[in-house]
Parts: sequence; structure tokens; C-alpha cells
Amino acid sequence: MGGLTAGERAAGTLGARLARMPTGAKIFMILSAALLPFAVIAFFATLSTTREAGQEAASQLRVAAQESSRNLSIELVGDMTALTSATKALALDHGDTPSCARVQGVFAQQSTTGAGFMILDRQGRLLCGARLPLAMPEPKAGDGSTVRIVPDQGIVLSIADAGGEVRGGAFFPVAFLSGLAKPSGFPSDYEESLSTPASSDRLVLRSLRADNPLDLHVPVRAALGIGNLSVEMRMRTKMLTSPILIALIFPILMWIAAAGIAWFVVDRLLIKPLRTLRASVAAYRPGEVIDPAVVRSLPAQEIRELGETFRSLSRTLILHEAGLAEGLVRQTRLTREVHHRVKNNLQVISSLINLHSRGAEAAEAARAYSSIQRRVDALAVVHRHHFAEMEDNRGLSLRSVIGELASNIRATSPENSGLSILLDVEPWLVTQDIAIAVAFLLTEIIELAIGISPGTQIHISMRQGEAPGTAILRVSSPALIDGDTLAGALGRRYARVIEGLSRQLRAPLHHDLLAGSYEIAIPVSGRD
Repeated sequence: MGGLTAGERAAGTLGARLARMPTGAKIFMILSAALLPFAVIAFFATLSTTREAGQEAASQLRVAAQESSRNLSIELVGDMTALTSATKALALDHGDTPSCARVQGVFAQQSTTGAGFMILDRQGRLLCGARLPLAMPEPKAGDGSTVRIVPDQGIVLSIADAGGEVRGGAFFPVAFLSGLAKPSGFPSDYEESLSTPASSDRLVLRSLRADNPLDLHVPVRAALGIGNLSVEMRMRTKMLTSPILIALIFPILMWIAAAGIAWFVVDRLLIKPLRTLRASVAAYRPGEVIDPAVVRSLPAQEIRELGETFRSLSRTLILHEAGLAEGLVRQTRLTREVHHRVKNNLQVISSLINLHSRGAEAAEAARAYSSIQRRVDALAVVHRHHFAEMEDNRGLSLRSVIGELASNIRATSPENSGLSILLDVEPWLVTQDIAIAVAFLLTEIIELAIGISPGTQIHISMRQGEAPGTAILRVSSPALIDGDTLAGALGRRYARVIEGLSRQLRAPLHHDLLAGSYEIAIPVSGRD
């Protein structure tokens, strides 16, 4: 791990997290990532369509502004041309009535909307027309028209002749200009106003209805050619109208819906049935058959077939276990029969030896028969206890085995011998092999003691050992104290037999010559 870079460790951590995620979450993430590019493409395609629609609307607005500017320019330029001609004529002759009549004829039609004109001399006397409702701006001699914008009312244009002797002015109200500037065949809502670069005043001819903070206004300006006067039109472009909002959100909703529906279908048809089948298999106990109702309720045909396979396996397992149980019963019955016959055979052998021992005339032969009988009895005792413990299979109770073994040895000892065997054995459980080895070892040691002193006292004890799972078996007797008789008996046969039996117990046998005791640690399987 020390040789990994930070990037490799982060990748490993991320991979581990992904591996721990539920399968449904992984499927949802994979589907979301796969469908996201299509949603992004559809989103930007909708934005592009909206932008093209806005550009088309701006193009229509430019055409409408040019048309409005042209209508205003034709009317205003014509009116101011007539006013300029009359002003020049009255500057030469203040009483030029025909020139005044001509300009009155030009303004006659506009007068119904509130438009008017007037021509004044240097002293401010009215030479032609009617006084205007608004003050006329000071014209510049021979410098074209001078414009004054009066918000919410109209515009005032003024002119003067080359010598500045006569001034003329015309007033055009908002209603007149609004009707004149309206473009034909333009259905969209728009705002139109007149302004000049030299002034911040604007004359609004048409206003937009209530604005939305998210609306975008596209302005278009066109010059009229009269005193730097220009017309400006603005049209509302809604950035987030209901159709546009739906068109933008719809790809995202489709992306979420497609991923969600795909996850739902996979979860319901695959993941959840697999969880149900897994729970049913996990709850399976030997001897049971998987519930067919659970298998039939699975929606996917392939998973139902998998469930039927598990159900078939459970039925096969029941049949197999039934066969094993029947075979075990037969084997147990056969084993019990074998043990029963072995026990009977050992009993027969012991009885035959006992009969021969009673019929023996020589004392040495009788002692030999008794010695053999005690060894057969030791094997029979272990076998009988093992046969009794077969049902529980807990192990042999060494306390019971040693107790019965001691009783048999006392029963086969010579009459009036005074043999005494004292027992101090804790209730330990051992296996059959250990019990046989212990029984033979005790028989050989007791036989050794009896051979040295027939009326000796023998003490057998068994206590817990220092190591876990062991017990200390100790046999002590005054006959086992060091002496020539003991050394001779051991040298003849007992030492080799006792040593061989200790090797079967896989532990060293300690002989205390001063105390007259044998001690060995034996493995135990538990307490009775």
C-alpha cells in the first residue's frame, strides 16, 4: 500500500464503494449516465431553437422599425417642407396670403388630431396659423429643423428663414404620431418611442404591457432624417414562456423518467425476485422443501426456473438425507450387534478362564489364569461401557470404568489376601482408545503390586491436569516402593508392557520409587 499513489488509493476506495452499493443503485447510475448525453443534446437543441426564434423576431422588428420610420419621415418631412416654403415666402412678404393658405391646407387634415403650426415674425406677431399649446424651441437660422420632445404630449419642430426674420413651428401630438408610426401587419406586442441624441427626453408612442423580470427586450433604432430625430422600437422576447420552459425541462424529465422506469422494471423483475429467492434459500433447513408458492410468485420466467431448480435440489436432498439416515440406522444396528457379540464372546472367554483357574491344581497355574482373566475383564469392562454410551456419544466415564475394574480385580484376587483398592477419581470423560489403554495400564500396575505383595493397599486417584484437556492419573502402593523384588518384576516383563501402554497414551509415565507411585497425564474430552 505504501507504494501506491494518492490517485491509485482514491480509485481503489471508489471501486470498493461502488462494489458495496446495491445492484439497483448501480443500474440506476449506469442508466442515468447512458441517457444523460441524449438529455443534454435535446436541452441544447431546444435552446438553439429558442435562439433562432428570437433572431427571427428581431429581424421582423427591424423591418417594422424601418416601416414606421419611413411613415413618420414622409409625413413630417412633407409637413415641414410646406412650413419652410411658407416661412420663406412670408419673410419676403408678411401679407403673402396664398402661401399661408397652402400651408394651412397641408395641416388641415392633421388639425383634427391636435396637430398645428404657426409662423411668427421677429417681434413674435402671428403671421399665419394658430399659436401652439407648447413653447417652440429657438430655431437656428438656415440650419434645418430644431426638435423639442415633450414627454407624454408630443414633439415641437421649429425652423427660421435665412435672415432670422420669420420663425415657424409645428406641433405633432402623441396620438397623431402613434397612429402614423404603427407598422402594418405586425402582430407582436412592442414599444415605440421618439428621441434625440442631444436630449434624454423620450416620447413614448406605444408602451409594452406589464413586464416580466425574466423578459428580454430587443431594441431597434431608425433615423427619421429630421433634426437628429430617430424612432426606437422594442419587442418583448420571453425567455421562459410556458412552451419554452416545458421544452427545456421535458428532456430532463424524460432522462429522469427513463432511468427511473428502467430501474423500476429491473428492480421489480430481477433484483427483488432474486432477493426473495435468496431469502427463501437462506431460510432453508435440511429436511424441508422450498415453498412452491414463493417460486410461483416470482415474475421472471428465468428466475422461476432457477427457483424450481433449487426446489428440485431440496427434494433431492431430502431423499438423499432419508437414505443416509436409513443407512445410519442399519449401520448402528449392525454395530450394536457386533459389540453385543464381542461382549458376549469376552464374557465366555472370561468364564472359561475362570473355570480353568478353579480346576488348576498348581497355585502358580491358578495365579496365571487369574492374571489372564483380569486382563480380559479389563477389556470387557471398557467394551461394555462403550456399548452403553453409543447412543449418547459423549465418551466413556472413566470413573465408572475404573470402579468396575477395581471390583473385578478384588473379586479375582485370592481369598483372605487382604487386598484393598481405594478410589479417588473425578468424573472425567475419555474416548474408547484412551479408556482401553488406561484399563490395561491400571491392570498391569495393580498386577505388579499384587505380585509383590498380595495383601497390599492400592490407592487410585485422578484429578485435573495443569494443561487444558488433561487429567493426572496416579496409582500408589507400598508394594511399588523401590526394592529388589520390584526391580526383578519390572525387569522380567512389567516394565516393557507398562512403557508400551504409556506410549499409547502419548505421555511420559513417571515412577516415584520413594513414594511408590506411578503418575501419567491422559487426554480427556470433558467432565461427566
